[in-house]
Amino acid sequence: MALTIGVDIGGTKIAAGVVDPEGRILRQAKRPTPFGDGELLAEAVAELVGELRKEGDGEEVAGIGVGTAGFVDENRSRIVLAGNLGLAGDPVRERIARRLDLPVVVENDANAAAWAEVRFGAGRGCRDAVVVTLGTGVGGAIIMDGELRRGRFGAAGEIGHYRMVPFGRRCACGNQGCWEQYASGRALVAEARDLAAADPDRAARLLELAGGDPGRIEGPEITRAAREGDQGAIDCFATVGAWVGAGLADLAAILDPECFVIGGGVSEAGDLVLAPAREAYARAVTGRATRRLAEVRAAELGSAAGIIGAADLALR
Repeated sequence: MALTIGVDIGGTKIAAGVVDPEGRILRQAKRPTPFGDGELLAEAVAELVGELRKEGDGEEVAGIGVGTAGFVDENRSRIVLAGNLGLAGDPVRERIARRLDLPVVVENDANAAAWAEVRFGAGRGCRDAVVVTLGTGVGGAIIMDGELRRGRFGAAGEIGHYRMVPFGRRCACGNQGCWEQYASGRALVAEARDLAAADPDRAARLLELAGGDPGRIEGPEITRAAREGDQGAIDCFATVGAWVGAGLADLAAILDPECFVIGGGVSEAGDLVLAPAREAYARAVTGRATRRLAEVRAAELGSAAGIIGAADLALR
């Protein structure tokens, strides 16, 4: 049985696991992510891999798949830019391979997680899928005809920076009106804080959970209030969900996928966000009266997706 090791490099931690060909994680390990130093990052990855291999008591590992935050070049070898890691132009594959006696494949972390969902999760059976990750921002990946589409320079799938609102809210990418400014965890928090400031009566439960300070309202408080049936919090999810659905409609017009898979922390609220997203998508998609609509599915693999996807890509 060919085993691979998947590594998921995030802004705060590196998680790694030994994965079998069926997408099952056999063992895991974690380390804090070093910031701003490619050599230290590669050393941390090599230590994790060494730890996992040592625990395997001589089992054969065929390769290493690394999913990393940031832009990865077309050759899957360099981190072009990763602000959360403090790196630019970093030869991450060469640094890691130099420390290990195994082949190394590098991929953007959202692409790796998306690949896992299509291979083993909610997108199973779909050869044409778009995976949308609703986290602090909005990430995504495109799988067409069973292949991960990376674009000419490796930067395809940055759907969160599709500009939905001309001259809209400013985004950290430098543009204005990006989709993630309206359809992300950050957008959900902004919506709830705006509600609390403008209409404290409707946001009474949110304010209670935040100790009376609108600036302390965060995602967990909004989710808790909504699940308790608080209408103000439910409305915040509905607003964000409508923005999600509007973006899906635009993506459907361009890519015509068989399914959308929605993951990320915000999606864990389930139908609080997915139901309004599905409704808005069905209302807005072009040709809706006659065309077949892509299914909108909730992701299944959670935080394990990055490890599983990176490991499976190493097999390929």
